[in-house]
Amino acid sequence: MQRPGPKILGQLLLETGAITGADLEQALARQLGSGRRIGELLVNGGHTDEESVARCLSLQLGLPYEPPPLRGEAPALRTVSSDLARRGRVLPLSATPRVLRLAMADPLDLPILDDVQFQCGRRVEPVVSSPKAVLEGIAHDYGGEVEALLQDLPEKARQPQEAEFADLERAARAAPVVRAVEHVLREAIRKGASDIHIEQQGGELIIRYRMDGILRKTLSLPADSQEAVTSRLKIMAGMDISVKRKPQDGGMALWQDERELNLRVSSLPVKTGEKVVVRILDPEKAPRGLEELGLSSGDLARLRRLMAVGQGVILAAGPTGSGKSSTLFAALAELDRDRRNLVTLEDPVEYRLPGANQVQVNPKAGLTFPAALRSVLRQDPDIIMVGEIRDRETAEIAMAAAVTGHLVLSTIHTVDAPGAITRLLNMGVPPYLLAGGLAGVVAQRLVRRLCDRCRGGRDKGCTDCPDGYRGRTGVFQLLTVTDALREGIVQGASLANLRRMAREGGMGSLRDDALRKVSEGTTSPHEVGRILQAELGSSLPCPRCQGEIPAGSRACPWCGVARSRFCRCGREIRPGWQFCPECLRKL
Repeated sequence: MQRPGPKILGQLLLETGAITGADLEQALARQLGSGRRIGELLVNGGHTDEESVARCLSLQLGLPYEPPPLRGEAPALRTVSSDLARRGRVLPLSATPRVLRLAMADPLDLPILDDVQFQCGRRVEPVVSSPKAVLEGIAHDYGGEVEALLQDLPEKARQPQEAEFADLERAARAAPVVRAVEHVLREAIRKGASDIHIEQQGGELIIRYRMDGILRKTLSLPADSQEAVTSRLKIMAGMDISVKRKPQDGGMALWQDERELNLRVSSLPVKTGEKVVVRILDPEKAPRGLEELGLSSGDLARLRRLMAVGQGVILAAGPTGSGKSSTLFAALAELDRDRRNLVTLEDPVEYRLPGANQVQVNPKAGLTFPAALRSVLRQDPDIIMVGEIRDRETAEIAMAAAVTGHLVLSTIHTVDAPGAITRLLNMGVPPYLLAGGLAGVVAQRLVRRLCDRCRGGRDKGCTDCPDGYRGRTGVFQLLTVTDALREGIVQGASLANLRRMAREGGMGSLRDDALRKVSEGTTSPHEVGRILQAELGSSLPCPRCQGEIPAGSRACPWCGVARSRFCRCGREIRPGWQFCPECLRKL
């Protein structure tokens, strides 16, 4: 006996009560000769809604139905380009190494299904959703709202090479562009981004947000909107839109949620036009004390003792983006600014600090760090913060000020805390002056914190985070300049010896502090490895004598212990072990 075939969509809608018989007859009459689908005609005629059609279509095809709102997981979204998602009206929902779960407005569109399968390299499992739900999901996850705003972009602004200044200025002030740029800025602030990167890549205008130190592609816009978007940002930042072949810097203020944020805008001429980077400075993110940074209790107490002395140079060391300025402001926030004269020299001023006299250096006007520092010393200061020690002159003045009884805080770019000493010596600072002026060095890195909501779900993330992390904390190494270390500086000790003496004086390592945060459940071994792996491979402390073992050495040059018997974290490895039990590193 022959089995009955699948019911047609109209019958299913009728049986579920979504439409009446009269509705179906009218739609069938309009369908004749039109080539349009019955579901579309029923929705356009006001007889039913898209969700009812999608539910019945899933029954007809034997596919799952996904109701709104649709939200794709970050790993899945990265497998399908925004162009293909918009063109095919599809939204990746979740992904495994072999399967992609895909919401489709039209699951019968087999060419789109093939394109997605080819692009993602996985088997695609389609689910049925209404066109409205899919488009809203695309707008939320891929930024379709901004693309829609730019649909009405003035035509002359879409000809970057031919647009005249007046046309470009008109386009930059046009309502669609104003709304689109406003959306990009406010969405970045809402997501907690620290920077916005706007650049042309592969025929598209790509907008990326730096969130928790990681750049993430957020929006993909038509390439011909680059001139208008870039010009709008330059106008807002007080920059010259007619200058395209020279780098420019500007700034602006933006109110969001009843608070004022400062935005620094930088443009750079590149092969594809101009790249613009917007740095977002949110006063709410400025730490209000050292306890918020993530220092261990021991290092926190030692650092506060250094500051309580009231004189000497304390440096925050690390690469760009490691949180050095935040550490300085956290330290300044704990100092008495009512009874002490605190002056900061910055380039530029990032956060407002009540009770402090903040000076923005201006090299073009002759107000360099050395010149400003000399002038500050004539202002009866108690505490001086210098944004960065970049040259010998600034370093010498800072050390001399510390020797004469001032507390000086500054930053320097070095790999670790002892490296700050050799960096200053290489700048030309006299060893006697460095030994007398330097009080301590805080070396640091930033690692991402595990998301409080989905801890352990790093591959998938949740609605609060894209990949299992949310927010960052510091990893620290605190060097206190002891008498033995001062003597070593004056006598010209090597960097290896300086590190050894610093460890004998109580200095820990970035690695140890990072592993402490792993054991506390603050971050993960994967994240620690991502931040510190390269540095751990350069040189290692010997687990027996704490002397420095150069990269490639098979044994410690100080005591002869074989390096191969130990993991990079210092844990002794037994035969047959595949993973280090201390840091979980594969051996």
